[in-house]
Amino acid sequence: MPEPLTEASVAELMPELRAVMREAASIARPYFRQGQQTTARVWSKAGGSPVTEADVAVDTFLKIRLSEIVPRAAWLSEETADDPARLGRDLVWIVDPIDGTRAFLSGHPDWSIAVALLAKGEPVIGFVHAPALGVAYEAIRGQGAFRDGERIAVDPRDALRTSRITGPKPMLDRLTRGAGPDSDFVRIDRIPSLALRLVRVAEGSVDVGMISSDARDWDLAAADLVLREAGGAVCSLTGEAAVYNRADPVHGELVALPRALRDPVIAAWQA
Repeated sequence: MPEPLTEASVAELMPELRAVMREAASIARPYFRQGQQTTARVWSKAGGSPVTEADVAVDTFLKIRLSEIVPRAAWLSEETADDPARLGRDLVWIVDPIDGTRAFLSGHPDWSIAVALLAKGEPVIGFVHAPALGVAYEAIRGQGAFRDGERIAVDPRDALRTSRITGPKPMLDRLTRGAGPDSDFVRIDRIPSLALRLVRVAEGSVDVGMISSDARDWDLAAADLVLREAGGAVCSLTGEAAVYNRADPVHGELVALPRALRDPVIAAWQA
């Protein structure tokens, strides 16, 4: 029987995983042109979502390399056909080779590469790299969250009134109405990559990130761990934590926030 992952064994994986993430970024970066259309070939998936040859190249590279590093881990990725065998596995890689593909193909820098390793359904390693911005976030469960090697934490505020909020306009409008006439929110332009939306809450540059229904595990799992380790949470708008590696990896409406703002946000949403 394979040995379970321990804190020590997870830590031992990190140098090689960092190298893999850097190489994945180097594969994607040449296709990206700031402020211009990508040089990559683009086509539409079933349902109309765009995919580029960069998505596929990064996905193929990560599947090979991550499967070499943890051979017994199953696989769930946006760009790979789902294998239901993952549901019976303790370890699962959750991968989005390019989160924010529309941003990537249009020249907007807010796209990322997101990789999480789940153990018994909970993220234990999370990486979110933003190659166009030159920043990298990572977390190991129980060991804190980091941006480019520096520890990060959510903003310590516990009052919702002047929070910096971002996300889909209908959700922001509802939150604003529920917060009442004394609210003085700062609205931040919507962040195309969901993973980056979450890690910006983790680093304290955003306080509340709203997430519309239909996000997938690969959009969330890696950044969720970074946010948890920074003192925040991803939860439904009734307060339940996000659950990963279900048969259908699709989520309803969610919010990313510091734990201290959880109750005020839910109260405003339900008002």
